[in-house]
Amino acid sequence: MAWNASWITSWIVSVVAALFAPGAARAQTYPNKPIHLIVPYAPGGVADIAARLVGAKLTEALGQQVVVENRTGGNGFIAVTAVVKAPADGYTLLVPTVGEITINPALFKDIPYNVQRDLAPVAMLSDTPIVLAAHVNSPFNSVADVIAAAKAQPGRISVASPGNGTMNHLAIEWIGLGTGTKFQHIPYRGGAPAGAAVAAGDVPLGSLAISSALPHVKSGRVRVLALTTAKGSAFNPEWKTLQQLGVPDVDASNWVGLFAPKATPQPIVDRLNAEIAKILALPDIKERFAAGGAETVIMGSAALDARVRGDTERLKQIVEKANVKPD
Repeated sequence: MAWNASWITSWIVSVVAALFAPGAARAQTYPNKPIHLIVPYAPGGVADIAARLVGAKLTEALGQQVVVENRTGGNGFIAVTAVVKAPADGYTLLVPTVGEITINPALFKDIPYNVQRDLAPVAMLSDTPIVLAAHVNSPFNSVADVIAAAKAQPGRISVASPGNGTMNHLAIEWIGLGTGTKFQHIPYRGGAPAGAAVAAGDVPLGSLAISSALPHVKSGRVRVLALTTAKGSAFNPEWKTLQQLGVPDVDASNWVGLFAPKATPQPIVDRLNAEIAKILALPDIKERFAAGGAETVIMGSAALDARVRGDTERLKQIVEKANVKPD
């Protein structure tokens, strides 16, 4: 009888352990089928490029096909919601930008997801600095020129961006708040048309991704006045940051990350993070990201979570103080 009781106790312990450790068991066999990376943007954008570069290397590293799916529209809501509702098993992942993760919660009162509740940060992929750029024949040869003009003509100095509510737009408002000035924001439908408008002289200034400004810098029609990031860029060490040039606090960039549904087992998150860290350290991957002005960023999931929380809080303050409204 004692033997039976011991056996029953052992059996109960085994059953309970199996019930409470399904994640560990799944992680041991992960992955055993294709992985889908959901991108909120059309092919060719920074998130799509990051997903395809990293996805191809993950296919090699994990031995399973990594498929990139572009689900556009709805301010990123469609893509994010698809991942939030997917099984938390590591086979459906999100490759968003800073927009979906930190700007949307600051900008919209009601969104169909909650980042902290619904998503688990896996890894940072890339970070693309933004530049404050000027048309070569504009009167703006320095950041000091821009600030002086904005103070002399409040709300009349035009600055182009890839769109309302983008990080590029918030960088403009951030500059204004930090210097006691106000600019006239001119939103375009994407970085390429915004860069072209500055190059043509339609707008004297632009808050542009390096990739959007670079062709026009090379052609001599646009000059870079400053980086909007807190630290300099390896792309061009001679470019100064706004903070170095006297504009306080501004630290705006367009980063791309990898996220999973919230209940994804931690061993799977850790496996993905470790593999991505190896991939981002590869010289050919670093070189391909750098060609578009982006830098690879090796970051643990906990550090990414802290970055998300910090960015979200800062951007909420900017949105509120500058009274930024969604389209």
